[in-house]
Parts: sequence; C-alpha cells; structure tokens
Amino acid sequence: MNNKTKNSIIVITVLVLIFCVYNFFIYTSKESEHPIELSSEALLGQKLWQKNNCWSCHQIYGLGGYLGPDLTNVYSAPNKGSNYIKAFLNSGVKSMPKFDFSEEEKNALVAFLQQIDSTGYYPNTEADIKPYGWVEIKYKNEK
Repeated sequence: MNNKTKNSIIVITVLVLIFCVYNFFIYTSKESEHPIELSSEALLGQKLWQKNNCWSCHQIYGLGGYLGPDLTNVYSAPNKGSNYIKAFLNSGVKSMPKFDFSEEEKNALVAFLQQIDSTGYYPNTEADIKPYGWVEIKYKNEK
C-alpha cells in the first residue's frame, strides 16, 4: 500500500469519527427537548389521522402530502377552529373525500389538531440556526 492510499484511509477514518462524535452530541442533547403528551382524545384523533391516511394529502409542520393544505395551525387560524374543521370532515370538498365520522371521532380529530397547533408555528420565521447545526424554534407553549 502506498503513502497516498494510507493518507486517504486516515483522512476518511478521521472524518467518519468526527461525524459520529458530532451526531452523538446532537442527537443525545436534551437542550431543546419539548415532548408533546397527547390527551387520550387527541391520541384517538392521531389514530384516525393515520388510519384514514390524512398525511398523504395534508401536512403537519410541512411534512406530508401536497394535495391539501398544511394543517399545523388550522385550529388557531382566523375564522377557522373546531367548527370549521368539523365542517370539512364530513362534507368533502373538491379532492377531499367525504368521511362519515361520528361526533366523537370529529372531536378527537379536532383535539389532535388543537394539540399540534399549541406546539408551534409553521412556517416558523423566527427560527435561530446555531453554528453547530441545531435549529432553535419558537414554541407556542413556551413562556
């Protein structure tokens, strides 16, 4: 093995080691931990959200499908809220299918979206990007 090959192996090994150490510290840091504990009603709403593949059309925090709107802050949006959400669930509009949810199921989905809404803003224009790569965002439930 020549010196050029040995040097390349050493450089790659050092880079992989740095990458592993960096990721260890980033992903084990408790600095910005904001756990969300869903109520039992909101958990039922989350299960309905998943069972009915709502995420295939809608987004939460920009993650999900692109056919429907992002629903991160639909609960607190002006002229929206629980009645607005319930109206769309059973009526079906344009490409949104008509669902036959019970009142309990509609309340559960509203509770799920309300708890998501209470965690933050999307898009978050006040994010602070740290020099080491971590992003500090503004949460609604912070004082």
